[in-house]
Amino acid sequence: MADGLAPVVNGILIASIGMSFGATTGYALNPARDFGARLAYTILPIPNKGTANWQYAWVPFIGPLIGAGLAVVFFKLVAP
Repeated sequence: MADGLAPVVNGILIASIGMSFGATTGYALNPARDFGARLAYTILPIPNKGTANWQYAWVPFIGPLIGAGLAVVFFKLVAP
């Protein structure tokens, strides 16, 4: 793949993940972004607000770690 095309491919990947899982996960691809918004939503006095769904909050933290570990194992198996 051409070096100049890598950002485009990454952007398409992120956009497709967001369009696929964004409704159920809140587009939580970055743990810092997810935690900050969840914490602010919990603290701020917003009338008629729902729950911040803290039982799901661990997923954006653990998911990338598991994915990175699997990527390393896959790379070690495939790379020459």
